[in-house]
Amino acid sequence: MFHNKVYYSFFAASLLFVSALTSCSTDHIIAKKVAKEFKNSSVIKQYQVGFALYNMEEQKMIFQKDADKYFTPASNTKLYTFYASLKMLPELMPALKYVEQNDSLIFWGTGDPSFLQFAVKDKSAYNFLKATNKKLFFAPGRYAGSFFGDGWSWDDYDYYYQPEITEMPVMDNMVTSTYAGANKINIEPKVFAPCFEVDATKTTGNFQVTRDFLTNQFRYPAVPVKPGYNQQNPYKTSTQTTVEILTDTLHKPVGIVKMQIPADAKTLPGAKRDSVLKHMMLPSDNFIAEHLLLVCSNQIGDTLSTTKAIQHITKKYLSFLPDKVKWADGSGLSRQNLFTPRDNIYLLDSIYKLVNNREKLFDMLPAGGKTGTLKNAYPKTDQPFVYGKTGSLGGVHNQSGYVLTKKSKTYIYSFMNNNFINQTAEVRAEMVRIMTYIHDQF
Repeated sequence: MFHNKVYYSFFAASLLFVSALTSCSTDHIIAKKVAKEFKNSSVIKQYQVGFALYNMEEQKMIFQKDADKYFTPASNTKLYTFYASLKMLPELMPALKYVEQNDSLIFWGTGDPSFLQFAVKDKSAYNFLKATNKKLFFAPGRYAGSFFGDGWSWDDYDYYYQPEITEMPVMDNMVTSTYAGANKINIEPKVFAPCFEVDATKTTGNFQVTRDFLTNQFRYPAVPVKPGYNQQNPYKTSTQTTVEILTDTLHKPVGIVKMQIPADAKTLPGAKRDSVLKHMMLPSDNFIAEHLLLVCSNQIGDTLSTTKAIQHITKKYLSFLPDKVKWADGSGLSRQNLFTPRDNIYLLDSIYKLVNNREKLFDMLPAGGKTGTLKNAYPKTDQPFVYGKTGSLGGVHNQSGYVLTKKSKTYIYSFMNNNFINQTAEVRAEMVRIMTYIHDQF
């Protein structure tokens, strides 16, 4: 009997040893084949590329190409905001801070981006303020920062992807103009309607609204507006503008009061955190990303500060990363952000474990050929094999996420392309080619 036990123990140990050797051998083969794809790529040789491929099951890196070098991440930065939000925010986002004093209700912003946000469609704070019979007063002063993030391009001020940052954002901090029939446009929030005027000097070209740099003066050309027209322009934010929009949308007066948040201030729960995160990740929403960091800041003190939030997150939650991060904003609009591909790998591994629900996580991420910013990158399919986050700026195009193979393996990858002068489509196509190769071969 003793000899049988020894034999079976030896046999089991041998199987484990052979299995380990097989795994090592397989990973070595994958590394050699992927390295060959990079070496033979005439496109990749033209610019800086960092790449890492990670075996989740074995918890080890399979292949690295300059994975310890720093790259501009663009919207790959949102993966860090995503992780921070999962770590720091409750399942229901804090929509407002408030106190009731006699006949007044005084409220403070938390940075929550969901107030009448066009995609999230949460009305928790709106209904709360609408329903009260008390006089409303907004108390500003929590936000410590500029209306733009560090390192943002100021000449993008009029584009939909760069709305300003505020402590009490309303309606995406943007004005939406849409076709209203008979050569008319509808404007939301309606308080901005008087700010729109025709530019009679422009009588050709497409119908396009533009805003002055420093004011909420909007102009459009003297040309017909076509059915289906829909445009968003960031509005110039201020405390007075916030109050005017609130007054207009709530249909009741909202005053302004200078008051610090007392210790007994209550928190109004709002939108579902995971719903907000999904609306950030799929279209790569910069507005939501920036304000999520403010909500994280709300969780650690009375000041809403992107810088303080990043410092706190980096120190408390990102010490496991192999390389020190240079993190400037929540969205990736800033070129001051610098991350390494292998940092992205370890972060994605931690996100996978933290969510602890593969189906739920993949539903919140763009899926290759199916949803979000990866919908048009890969061939249309009902069964995507790539789930992840893209990131694009001028001369920057990245993908970081999870790749599923035909042999039912799941790997984490980070593919970062910087400083190219090629067309982005060419860089994207080469990235897709290599990721498809990994899916097909392994």
